[in-house]
Amino acid sequence: MGIMRSKTIIALRLIGLGLLGGCSGGGNTALTTVPTAHLGITLPATIVAASAPFTFTVKALDATGAVVPTYTGTVHITTSDTAAKLPANATLAQGVGTFTVTFNTLGNQTITASDTVGDASSGTSPAVSVQPIPVPTIKSLSPATTVSGGAGFTLIVYGSNFLPSSVVQWNGSNRSTTFVSTGQLTTQITAADIAKAGTAPVTVFNPAPGGGSSNSSTFTITTGGGSGSNPVPTIIALAPSCVPAGEQFINAINDQLTVIGPNPPGFVGGSVVRWNGSDRATTGNGSVNGLTAQISASDIAKAGTAAVTVFNPAPGGGSSNSLTFTITPGAVDPQSIAVDRTGKFAYVMNAGCSGGNGGYVSMYTINPTTGALASIGPPAWTYGYGVDYGSGVYAGSVTVDPVGKFAYVTNSGDVYDYGLTDGANGSVAIYTIDATTGALASAGTINGNCPGLCLPSSVAVDPSGKFAYVANGYAGGFINSVPFNVAMYTINATTGALTSIGTIATGTDPTSIAADPSGKFVYVVNENMGAAAGNVSTYAINATTGALASIGTIAAGTGPVSIAVDPSGKFVYVTNSGSNDVSMYTINATTGALKSSGTISTGKDPVSVAMDPAGKFAYVANYGSNDVSMYTISATTGALTSIGTIAAESNPSSVAVHPSGKFAYVSNANSNSVSMYSISSIGTLTLIGTIGT
Repeated sequence: MGIMRSKTIIALRLIGLGLLGGCSGGGNTALTTVPTAHLGITLPATIVAASAPFTFTVKALDATGAVVPTYTGTVHITTSDTAAKLPANATLAQGVGTFTVTFNTLGNQTITASDTVGDASSGTSPAVSVQPIPVPTIKSLSPATTVSGGAGFTLIVYGSNFLPSSVVQWNGSNRSTTFVSTGQLTTQITAADIAKAGTAPVTVFNPAPGGGSSNSSTFTITTGGGSGSNPVPTIIALAPSCVPAGEQFINAINDQLTVIGPNPPGFVGGSVVRWNGSDRATTGNGSVNGLTAQISASDIAKAGTAAVTVFNPAPGGGSSNSLTFTITPGAVDPQSIAVDRTGKFAYVMNAGCSGGNGGYVSMYTINPTTGALASIGPPAWTYGYGVDYGSGVYAGSVTVDPVGKFAYVTNSGDVYDYGLTDGANGSVAIYTIDATTGALASAGTINGNCPGLCLPSSVAVDPSGKFAYVANGYAGGFINSVPFNVAMYTINATTGALTSIGTIATGTDPTSIAADPSGKFVYVVNENMGAAAGNVSTYAINATTGALASIGTIAAGTGPVSIAVDPSGKFVYVTNSGSNDVSMYTINATTGALKSSGTISTGKDPVSVAMDPAGKFAYVANYGSNDVSMYTISATTGALTSIGTIAAESNPSSVAVHPSGKFAYVSNANSNSVSMYSISSIGTLTLIGTIGT
């Protein structure tokens, strides 16, 4: 979850109200249009190097800070730097667009977004400090060695402070250079460059102002037997890079480990992947720089590490560099925790390993006396894209239905690849719960079908257990054209299967959803990332069909990401990760409408809130300050009063309270653990212990 929180600055140039009038006898009528939106500029940073492309976001916003999706004006970008490279005029997609400028003058510069016809008032950014071009640094080369007499290839240079104007130098000679990112450049090395054995110094040069030459990295050309010699291979990544110990498959669905090299990687027809020095059955994976190796369940039965290499046979050939594969004691990167209605079981949704095929759900039994968790066994696969697969933003969430028969997990999908008919759209995994052991058994999945179910972030089930609601479209501010909605479903009481009954629109970037205990209302928090404030969408539930009807919205703080309704159904609480506070609301029992009752401070980056079942205490997990804020709840007003904080482990991501009100549980994303606490009669927490996920 650790998404960078951008700051939107809106500078309004108010345009006078339209005047409608006429001259006596003249019949002339003048109408001046009043803008319905103002342009806000979101900066990713306030410091940039000269000559570096600087990409920012422009949004058409209404008076509440919400995006105006119907805005159709054309945006023109200017800067205070007269030497800057400016983008072309462009329209916004659903009220949002990205633009790139390149500053060329040092000092503080500003950006202004204006409407070419005046349909929106202009916005000017805060000052951007344009710094001298930095000296580049080389960290590694790929490949870093080859056999003399071979064919030319693409050399990848990894490092930092690279710019589009950076030039790779081979033996001091400038080479045509392709800018990939600030950390990667490529250049073509010819057969003549590697005709003879020896070494070649590789550097990167950045031009003025500032700039200069990087450190030197040595490329080695070994003696070969001519064009028929096999090269020494190079590997740069493993997919997945880890797996929980005891899983049946290394990649959730099969026994195949993908080994990735640069392009060219130096793989040949006889290349073999080695696991701790032992050959594994190896095939090409259909790409020029990938191999697939079969890894057995016994290889990943126990926690530890394995060295992965690739070996090329003679003539020439040899062993590649080594990469480490990790067999973890449990699942990694826990994002969400839920406790079942009976208080016998707890479930944690984990993002999974980099390059893996989805996340995992850790399963636990709960000791009713001590509150201690005990692992049920190896975690269950989530059957979908997790946070580290592709470019997913959040791993998703886990929810247990009120009856305690089913569990639902959201897989966020891939924000850069959505719109396809596969898991890139995200999915909801459905499980049945064994009432005796607590073990989960897959009952199928619902794959995303943008613009229906699309990049889901959170699931809520109404108290009757008849309807489920999924918040969709959370892209973390990265992609602005995804649909933002709630997908609505009926639940099969026997199997837990979901049947769609349609969607309804939300605000921008919906992150969390909750149903009130009466089963009459649903609330969705919309982060509206990059804006000064998010908001909460309110809906009424049709008791017969489960369909939602919009009631309206109300403002929240900056970066709201979690919402919860208190057990009495009188109050709603929203954590605002950008403003480091909780927004408090009262609920109109008749209409479901919310009324703000203020905010209260939390720790840094609050990401989850939960209440005890009596509605007396509230707890907030603070991702950035590694602690839990504790509060008492006024039974009359719902106001929170702080009663202190207690330490968690690294990056607490979610909090849940046991239905007995005696225990609380917090998942810790970077510690791969759950902190267990007892709850005192005055609401304070005491650490019981921790358990791995």
